[in-house]
Amino acid sequence: MEITGKETESAAAQAAERLRNLAKPPGSLGLLEAQAQQALTAWGTVPAQVRAKHIIFAADNGVVQAGVVAQLAAITYMQCRHMLEGTSAVTCFCRANGIPYEVVDVGIDSADAVGMDRKIARGTRNFAVEAAMTDEQYQQALSVGAERVEAAWKDGYNLLSFGEMGIGNTTTSAAVLTALAPPGSDMLAGYGSARGNYGLVLRKRRVIRQALDQYPWIRQSPAEALRCVGGFDLAALCGAMMACAKRHIPFYIDGFITAVALVCAVAMEPSVRQVALPSHLSREPGMAMALRLCGIDEYDVPIQAGMSLGEGTGAVLGVVLLRTMMYAVTHMATLDDINAAAQRHEQEQQKE
Repeated sequence: MEITGKETESAAAQAAERLRNLAKPPGSLGLLEAQAQQALTAWGTVPAQVRAKHIIFAADNGVVQAGVVAQLAAITYMQCRHMLEGTSAVTCFCRANGIPYEVVDVGIDSADAVGMDRKIARGTRNFAVEAAMTDEQYQQALSVGAERVEAAWKDGYNLLSFGEMGIGNTTTSAAVLTALAPPGSDMLAGYGSARGNYGLVLRKRRVIRQALDQYPWIRQSPAEALRCVGGFDLAALCGAMMACAKRHIPFYIDGFITAVALVCAVAMEPSVRQVALPSHLSREPGMAMALRLCGIDEYDVPIQAGMSLGEGTGAVLGVVLLRTMMYAVTHMATLDDINAAAQRHEQEQQKE
């Protein structure tokens, strides 16, 4: 269901009026107001409570076999274990702010599932050699993302944030983005977690260029880009974002990887853009391009803290900002209140 028509225009007008009437100079809360209006428009009303949940999609990537990472692939498994224990960065952020979370295993290379078992395979195939996934696996990953959003919606959550975990997924994301960016776009692959290793960056870029030559049909095709050079986590994120549009659930993206998933989701279902909220500006070089392809300017991003961890750390902080703003929306005095009080005061003064 697209978020269009008179119903949306009415919700947007009501949201704008509510924000305009708060007891403050118009626009003085900047991006917080803009994001609150976007969320209120998606909801179509002021919710009695903002109920947020963080969803992390985790998978391994076969392209690590091409030597594009400095870390051991087993870190995906170990870090997801830390997430379940609540000792990773993002889960500490969630626990500190009372935000429930779930880890969805869509393809970790392990015999056992880590978190919620939706394992499609033990990692994708090495896209430097063959397409990362089959058509069936790609569709399955999309469906997992949609299923987790549907489950959250049925549980009464009305605000979501997304994260990911998977060694090698900055390479898969850069490959997908390069396929979808305007021809001639370069330098979209960055350091990832191997900051300072320029030789590794050059290798990433070479592997991506060779893959685009190997799969020329993926250019400007988000589905085929995800299937051939993407990852299970990216495809699941894309499916989740499209499901959010269907259910009118606003959601926060995190950094580069979720931004690339958003590029794909918006290309496949434009109404996704109306419920997508940026949280922070990753220092990965492709982040700005990914945002622009979604119609988002770097100045529309509220948190600019030089972060590049992933997991959804920035997305969770975005949720905290929006929940704070929504508390103000429902508890602040209004200009109408102030004007009424001033009139009463003036009337009382005249009686004296």
